[in-house]
Amino acid sequence: MNTIKTFFLMLLLTLLFVLIGGWVGGRNGMIIALIFAGLMNFFSYFYSDKIVLAMYGARPLSQAEAPQLYQIVDRLRRQANLPMPKIAIIPKSAPNAFATGRNPKNAVVAVTQGLLNLVTKDELEGVIAHELAHIKHRDMLISTLAATLAGAIMVLARIAGYSAIFFGSRRRDDSGLGLIILAILAPIAAMLIHFAISRQREYAADHEGGKISYKPEKLASALKKLENYAKRIPLQANPSTAHLFIVNPLRGGGLINLFRTHPRTEERVKRLMELARSMGRV
Repeated sequence: MNTIKTFFLMLLLTLLFVLIGGWVGGRNGMIIALIFAGLMNFFSYFYSDKIVLAMYGARPLSQAEAPQLYQIVDRLRRQANLPMPKIAIIPKSAPNAFATGRNPKNAVVAVTQGLLNLVTKDELEGVIAHELAHIKHRDMLISTLAATLAGAIMVLARIAGYSAIFFGSRRRDDSGLGLIILAILAPIAAMLIHFAISRQREYAADHEGGKISYKPEKLASALKKLENYAKRIPLQANPSTAHLFIVNPLRGGGLINLFRTHPRTEERVKRLMELARSMGRV
């Protein structure tokens, strides 16, 4: 169901791009906007792991430094039928984790020191399984495609706004005001759809992660701990990377649910406990 919802949202984002592109810039305008956004996100797709890890001061973690963590990752990645990812440690007290990398062969699982200090071994397995599920689902690719389309819509919206301000509308049946309204609403619509895709990928990773670890109730327990800690002491994170983490590292979560990069933790826990009951775990 999460995959179907993601497909529908990606289709909706694509249709929004086509409709706005056709109205604002025609075919040529659409191509230019898509190329521009694609080039930006192409770089992000291939180098995001290095950029994000450097942003948070993460360093590679050797097996000798964390044998238990390596054992957990190795066992779970085998259960998920994935190659062994690199493991990195983030020297932050706020408990959190994320996965990055353009494909399973180039994947990195990063955990904060705070996570290792806070959760139990079983809860850590749940968190690692969640991140491995992101790798298995190739969510980095999905996120990049969504970001490319959303970025292209924003480029078109800016073109529409500048065109209306400096040149007015070239179409007889349009007004400059209409283009200005479009320039304001189109990026918001694209952002809402992008955030919705991010939330669906989190639900999917929770579900798959629960099956990989066979301990969905432990992932639920870890999420509650991480959420409570994030409210008190948020991680000093860049908002553009907030969606990567297993829980929103920033204080709060948006004014309303539509603007959240993550689903509500209460709903995630509810779904994980339902999965646990279906597996006879509780």
